[in-house]
Amino acid sequence: MDTTPLRDAYRALLDAAATVADSGDPSPVPPTGEWNAEQILAHVAIVNAATIAAVSCVAAGTNTTYDNRIAHDTWTIERVIALAGGNAGLQDRIRLQGESLCALGGPALSEAELDTPVPTLLLSHDTLLVDQPVPLRDLITGLAEVELPGHTKQLLALLPDGGMDTVIP
Repeated sequence: MDTTPLRDAYRALLDAAATVADSGDPSPVPPTGEWNAEQILAHVAIVNAATIAAVSCVAAGTNTTYDNRIAHDTWTIERVIALAGGNAGLQDRIRLQGESLCALGGPALSEAELDTPVPTLLLSHDTLLVDQPVPLRDLITGLAEVELPGHTKQLLALLPDGGMDTVIP
């Protein structure tokens, strides 16, 4: 599996996180009902951890599931922020998680493993998106194509100009 799009998505997310952190406003206030930068990064770190767990289980030949509900839990998000040491620690964690997923999702897994159906429950804003088995490869590509780009945009929207003048390759 080519993990270049996943690497690119992580790079863009981390560039956006650094841009927001360096914007001069240590904690830009998000729009009502949205997360601040640390909460976004903690959510991503939790999603990454769940994805790494699923990938590792498949690589170990054990059964797994994928459920992103814990990544939306306010208490868990705040705990991850505290345990990681805030924004800088979260960025480091996400960078390392991204490297891990790119290594595991690329050469470490066979095509058969990537095609393993994983019972999946995905929610977004309390809306059910997926409740069915999903091939492991789709969980990984979903990070690259949907999850990480969405949170990159969410981070950039915290900038005073809404990220309109920021170009993230």
